[in-house]
Amino acid sequence: MRIRHQSDNTEQIVALAVEAIESVKGKEITTLDLREIGTSVTDYFVICHANSKTQVDAIADKVVNHVFDGVKVKPYHIEGRDNTEWILIDFVDVVVHVFLQSARSFYNLEELWADAERIVREKDD
Repeated sequence: MRIRHQSDNTEQIVALAVEAIESVKGKEITTLDLREIGTSVTDYFVICHANSKTQVDAIADKVVNHVFDGVKVKPYHIEGRDNTEWILIDFVDVVVHVFLQSARSFYNLEELWADAERIVREKDD
């Protein structure tokens, strides 16, 4: 049995991350529920992409600030700020991946974690 950090507000973090991404026009927002996958290191992935490096950075900033404002949780770790093609925001139970569109296609996390339950946020526009 694996041991991982358990948070009382995991679903809130997911919801706040998705809200933040939507507010700055992130594309193809997908949540992967990894809780039933024995080899996963987190409960959820939230994945999206943007059309520019500036937007990738803006989305990442908005996620960090919105989650903190909502539940007073700071990321355990952030990676990818140097090249802004893929910024990973690690909240331990939730990991948010903000990609440049080309990097998302290349790494294809949704296919790597194809066994996970997938929730795709449909946009109204």
